[in-house]
Amino acid sequence: MNWKLACLGVLLMSKTTGAISSEITVTGIEHKRGGNIIVFIFTDDGFPKQHDRAVHQQTLKAQSETMQFHFEVNEEEVAIKVLHDEDENGRVTKNWTGIYPAEGLGFSNKQKVTLTGAPVYKRSKINASELGSGLSIEMVYP
Repeated sequence: MNWKLACLGVLLMSKTTGAISSEITVTGIEHKRGGNIIVFIFTDDGFPKQHDRAVHQQTLKAQSETMQFHFEVNEEEVAIKVLHDEDENGRVTKNWTGIYPAEGLGFSNKQKVTLTGAPVYKRSKINASELGSGLSIEMVYP
């Protein structure tokens, strides 16, 4: 019985991966608008609208055109959303139509909000190995 537990332990340890240290550079920030820059890292669950389901999140005051965010990522595959939260309410504020964002957004794989809606996980996802070499996301403003 003990040898079965030992084998199971070795098998489980061989499947685990260490956290990948990642530097995410956010560019094109219109920092004079004020507010916060929030980086959300998602698995396929909740991307891109359910911020409470992000597996990692970091918030910094918008202070310059380019900002760096550091994460330790354990997940093998993720999608990233960056929000320039000008009114500091923690969510995307819409314009007068109630459909399109009034605040800046950025996504992994250079995805953008289009007439058909927000980016989908399948097109935004990246492998964690890509995060290890650093990643740059450009903000897009309305």
